[in-house]
Amino acid sequence: MAELYPPIEPYAHGMLDVGDGNRVYWESCGNPEGKPALVLHGGPGAGAGPFWRRLFDPAAYRIVLFDQRGCGRSTPDAADPRTSLDANTTPHLIGDIELLRRHLGIREWLVMGGSWGVTLALAYAEQHPRRVSELVLFSVTNTTRREVEWVTRDMGRIFPEEWARFRDAVPEGERDGSLVDAYARMLADPDPAVRERAAREWCRWEDVHVSTHPGHKPDPRYEDPDFRLRFARLVTHYWRHAGFLEDGALVRDAGKLAGIPGVMIHGRMDISGPPDVAWRLAQVWPDAELVLIGEEGHGLSGDATTEAVLAATDRFRPVRSA
Repeated sequence: MAELYPPIEPYAHGMLDVGDGNRVYWESCGNPEGKPALVLHGGPGAGAGPFWRRLFDPAAYRIVLFDQRGCGRSTPDAADPRTSLDANTTPHLIGDIELLRRHLGIREWLVMGGSWGVTLALAYAEQHPRRVSELVLFSVTNTTRREVEWVTRDMGRIFPEEWARFRDAVPEGERDGSLVDAYARMLADPDPAVRERAAREWCRWEDVHVSTHPGHKPDPRYEDPDFRLRFARLVTHYWRHAGFLEDGALVRDAGKLAGIPGVMIHGRMDISGPPDVAWRLAQVWPDAELVLIGEEGHGLSGDATTEAVLAATDRFRPVRSA
């Protein structure tokens, strides 16, 4: 197994008021005098778990994690159907990142993102390139309309039985339209049974389309009904709006990343997020290295992917004086 850094606990944490009635949980780990590194978790809505802390040398890095709006320990909780998502968009999250950076007195930081966190990291770096020293990205996504259609419809060609169940959970008259829109409507239904079924089926499909690597095990977080509803609400909210980004903007504006060293790590068997997304970005981001990992899939699904992420953070850690 890939050897992660030892488990650590935060040396500081808090709740930051970011406006619109939202307070985001943040924590700092590792060396308070170390090189700042920011973690952007996936989902949207997965939250920043302690595993992320172990991807950095704690003696070298000041590791900052935060739960994006509506999830994890941030408030209000998107698992509550009364929580409005109107002020939960990519521009809001970019603003939260900048507010957190200033709150912590950080001039620039390495930014790590996985899956949805890659989309957010790229959007942030293209808007604030002087605040990003390096980018370490794995399971590269751009959350374009084409990618959303791929995951919610085209993947049915690979998992036909499972996709038919995913589609058939939607009212019959909506099955030929946007499935992400249909699920978002069900997740907002006044009937809690409708919401629960939609959340369960959405998360069941999430577990299927990332299951291409050997030894895949179902995500135990989906057993929690609150997590299911929170996660499904936030994913469908962002996906139905194509990440609240102009379609294709992340690749179009990748020239703004010039001068920012980056490593993109992607599994060749990542059918959920096909490798061509990372490849196209690598063609227009002059300082990026693309690492394609053999037979591994989405996320940190295998040792080689995890080792490549660790190698990237080790490469960018500050040189210790003799």
